[in-house]
Amino acid sequence: MSRYMKKRYQGFASYTPGEQRNDGTYVKLNTNESPFPPAPKVLAALEGMLPGSSPDGSLSGFEALRLYPDPTGRTLKEKLAALHGVAPENIFLSNGSDDILNFAMMAFVDDDEAVAFPEITYSFNDVIADLHGVKVNLIPMRPDPHAGFSDKTGDELFIDPADYFGLNQNIIIPNPNAPTGTVLTPGEIEKIIRTNPDHVVLIDEAYADFGAESVIPLTKKYDNLLVSHTFSKYASFAGGRLGYAVGSPGLIRDLMTIQYSTNPYNINRLTMTLAEATVDADAYYRANAEKIRATRARVTGELERMGFEVIPSLANFVFAKHQSIPGRTIYEEMLRRFVLIRHFDNPKITDYNRISIGSDEQMDIFLERLRDVLRESDSK
Repeated sequence: MSRYMKKRYQGFASYTPGEQRNDGTYVKLNTNESPFPPAPKVLAALEGMLPGSSPDGSLSGFEALRLYPDPTGRTLKEKLAALHGVAPENIFLSNGSDDILNFAMMAFVDDDEAVAFPEITYSFNDVIADLHGVKVNLIPMRPDPHAGFSDKTGDELFIDPADYFGLNQNIIIPNPNAPTGTVLTPGEIEKIIRTNPDHVVLIDEAYADFGAESVIPLTKKYDNLLVSHTFSKYASFAGGRLGYAVGSPGLIRDLMTIQYSTNPYNINRLTMTLAEATVDADAYYRANAEKIRATRARVTGELERMGFEVIPSLANFVFAKHQSIPGRTIYEEMLRRFVLIRHFDNPKITDYNRISIGSDEQMDIFLERLRDVLRESDSK
């Protein structure tokens, strides 16, 4: 750090992304990317932007890179609006969904207010709040509140919606939650929204496409609900950096005010074109999400047979701990075997590892090498 850094940022703890080892040596199950390639329509759209792709002399996509992209993203908004049954005025586009968290914190949390979110959740929430000097109300995790839904681990890793009723604070809840994969029902979320009418409730649905029910329909009923989505997970587009939010026109205009005050062209032309093709190919991605759900169920069963306790997940990952081997040990031993999984040093979850659901072939390798770790541990 230089001596010129602002005092309030000295010692600032920024977000730590998952390890990026992309040389083909590692089985990469640590950052929740899709194991499937983009849809053929997206690849065709990319080819259409290459040099020489417009022999009729019209402005090709490649040549158009010299021009600014449409700052309103109107065509993409229209496609997303049709997908979700809302109007284009209900859609906000962003450079990844993390931008939505950033802009929402800037737009909706006054200096004398706090933002509430779960104690165990997406760690970027803490980072953004700290960046903007926002007070945080960390809501404790609870045992599973859903009747008949077994929590075999005994750990308090579930969100109890009652803790958020009538808080009179801005609220952020990922649903499914990360890194646990647990969900709230639309009815539970609606009560949170209804009992906090003077504050924004942001529901982060980054992983909703893998089994959770979206609350986007509730944006037509409540003007304080903002729902964020990303193409990084189910849409095989993590490298494209495209997120979007759905909310009332007033909330969307507020976000655009902040966006246009920082970077009005924050969605580049290439991303915009490929994202439009991604929406057109939604059925392809939905089918891939179904494959991931089936693989998730298989891997969960295999882990449980190996002595792991697995939190019930509706995301594209599972959160699991072994009955006798520390989480960090498993992480390090898998790393030594060229498999990347995600470990967190938070004392409340340090026994766990988050394992992204890859292809069946990737998960077979993961399970085989994990069995090797367990065999080696048993022999000591």
